[in-house]
Amino acid sequence: MDQILAIGLILGFMGFLLLGMQVGIGIAVAGFLFGWMGFGDFLFNLSPARIYGVVTKYEFMAIPLFVFMGVMLEKSRAAEDMLEVVGRFSGRLNGGMAIALIVVGVLMGASTGIVGATVVTLTLLTMPVLLKRGYDGGIAAGAICASGTLGQIIPPSLVLILLADIMGESVGTLFAAAMMPGLMLAGFYIVFILILGVVRPDMVPAIPAEERAEITGWPLAWQAVKALSPPLILVGGVLGSIIGGLAAPTEAASVGAVFSIVIAALYGRLTLPMIWEASQSTLRISAMIFFILVASQVFSIAFRGLHGEDLVKDMLAVLPGGETGALIFLMVLLFILGFFLEWIEISYIALPLLLPFFQAQGTDMIWLATLIALNLQTSFLTPPFGWALFFLKGAAPPGITTSMIYRGVLPFIGIQAVALVLLFCFPGIATWLPQAIGW
Repeated sequence: MDQILAIGLILGFMGFLLLGMQVGIGIAVAGFLFGWMGFGDFLFNLSPARIYGVVTKYEFMAIPLFVFMGVMLEKSRAAEDMLEVVGRFSGRLNGGMAIALIVVGVLMGASTGIVGATVVTLTLLTMPVLLKRGYDGGIAAGAICASGTLGQIIPPSLVLILLADIMGESVGTLFAAAMMPGLMLAGFYIVFILILGVVRPDMVPAIPAEERAEITGWPLAWQAVKALSPPLILVGGVLGSIIGGLAAPTEAASVGAVFSIVIAALYGRLTLPMIWEASQSTLRISAMIFFILVASQVFSIAFRGLHGEDLVKDMLAVLPGGETGALIFLMVLLFILGFFLEWIEISYIALPLLLPFFQAQGTDMIWLATLIALNLQTSFLTPPFGWALFFLKGAAPPGITTSMIYRGVLPFIGIQAVALVLLFCFPGIATWLPQAIGW
């Protein structure tokens, strides 16, 4: 009877989503309803302690601090300056502006980790310029979406912070593990653009020679130093202090938040209205994350109380291939869920149901967390519900159609799939840096 209620719990939650109920409310209502049906008022006695444990967890203080850091950098228009400089340096190449997009996406991802802000910023800044210079609209849209989502795998990433909590690993370890896969994925994007520039130069033309002649010399080099140094110092300081063991993630996040204010001041764009807007955005984003975190505790208690973990364990045990088969099933499931749910919903709904099986099998949790983070990033690009696609469509010029965006992201989804397979086959891509550091 309990396992039937566990199945009903999952189906009930999905039903609430289909009815249009907000995720945080839907997961809490499903948890309370089916949990009460399964073991009565005892559920309500357990929930306050679990919720208190979430809201008082020291590590979670890093979430609003990293969010504030990202929002401040986005509003200081640091991406605009970086894109201008990197685009000029790579302008002689076919696809040079698209390569600049990827490089800025890496820097913005490491600085902000906020997909919506990065995609919208890159769309507003680059889409008109790319179209004016003859870029194919689909390729431009795909490059913007792909580069804007790199913040989900390149640390410091909110995905990695929450995965560290779910999987019982340190944040610094996951940051170190995700570094090489994230840079590898960005490298694959650049290689694809370079190949496209050779095969189809008409789709990604270079900046005209006469325009390049106007922007060379020492002034450009000085612009590069001025535009790239502050974000690089910020990223190096935050990540270096965490990975090097000099500071906890929360401490590094607080320093990063303060330094983002300094960067905005250095760019001459620090104003009280900007700080107010950044604070409001930080509050909204952080409140959404914590609300789902709190609501998911009720769902988790109910599912475990109804012996749902045993149900999942039995289901995975009958899959062919043992641990490998179960891992493939998990990757496929996360990929499919990414069509319909956001990463935080997947993280706190699907993962806690499946992780006990892999923990019992002795699976390397660091490698598994990196696989999951790379897979969750793909969910931002997959039509029809990829959130990066919605963000781009909302900010793109009228000539960019939905079908054009879908066509443009398909090659980048394929590249992500290749990167995921490589990481699956060669775990050392993720584990070598933590091991080299001694974690």
